[in-house]
Amino acid sequence: MIPDLSWRPRSIHLATVGTAVKLKARSRKIGMGFLVLVVLTGTALLSFYLRPEFFVDKLQQFRVWKMGLQPQFVSLNAQKIHYLVGGTGKPLVLVHGLAGRSEDWIALIPYFVHDGYKVYAPDLLGYGQSARPDVDYSISLEEDIVKQFIDSQGLKQPDMAGWSMGGWVTLKLAADHPERVRKLILLDSAGVKFDTKNVPLLRPKTEADLVRMMQVLTPHPPHIPSFYATDILRGFAREDWIVDRALKSMYTGKDLMDARLNTIRTPVLLLWGREDVLTPPSMGEQMHGAIPHSELKIFGGCGHLAPVECSSEVGQAMVEFLSDGNSAGQQSTRKD
Repeated sequence: MIPDLSWRPRSIHLATVGTAVKLKARSRKIGMGFLVLVVLTGTALLSFYLRPEFFVDKLQQFRVWKMGLQPQFVSLNAQKIHYLVGGTGKPLVLVHGLAGRSEDWIALIPYFVHDGYKVYAPDLLGYGQSARPDVDYSISLEEDIVKQFIDSQGLKQPDMAGWSMGGWVTLKLAADHPERVRKLILLDSAGVKFDTKNVPLLRPKTEADLVRMMQVLTPHPPHIPSFYATDILRGFAREDWIVDRALKSMYTGKDLMDARLNTIRTPVLLLWGREDVLTPPSMGEQMHGAIPHSELKIFGGCGHLAPVECSSEVGQAMVEFLSDGNSAGQQSTRKD
């Protein structure tokens, strides 16, 4: 008997059609998914091109979160002050420089947290996420903000570190209120008379200005693409009025510390980048010669951004100085 195979061609045809329909639907989904991916990627790239600083800030926030640092706010004289806090143990207050912010210390904070410090890094008034009132932004004003911040956190005699303008602020605090500071670290600090010819470069208006500023800040200036430079300059433009007022106050000389250095009784560690042309090492040598209990270390291969460029050497030196078994003496150590 011969079997009836008449149904097979139709069954095969229907199966083939069904498979083709499924493949077409799947291809359509894949195509749509790919299109969505292309659109999202293009949008992200365009957004990064137009506002790269936004993405850099988000990356910084991720690093802050990963380190376990907590962003907080406190009201001082009815002004909102932002700060980062993290770690447990002995208190250490870090004060940033002109046009800076608390995140500037990210490269160094892990050294302190690992060594048993509770770190406080405030944004000075006018900078970072802190309030921007209509004031003079003088060193004296910022000193008062830092003193109020210390009080607000219940800190009796914390260790302190100040970078650039922040060094000037903390140095004045140590002179005015020696009982408030246990040990002080100054990094490429301002605060005494010096040649200000490079200071105007801290207010860049053009891409060429930005290039010159970086050449002043570091012996290894990075290449900054034009689209990124444009966004950086927007940020400088927003804060330029604050920097202008701060510099005008500095130029009056009313807060200079030259005549008061020999009154400092707090142990002081001076850390400098050898290639610093903004606040040159000669300033560190002047401070070291006048401050009774001071130690000076100069690091080769870095400039005004030594806390970032030479973070491992700087971090280790800071931790060693802050340890109770080490106090500053009249010595000067160079690392070339």
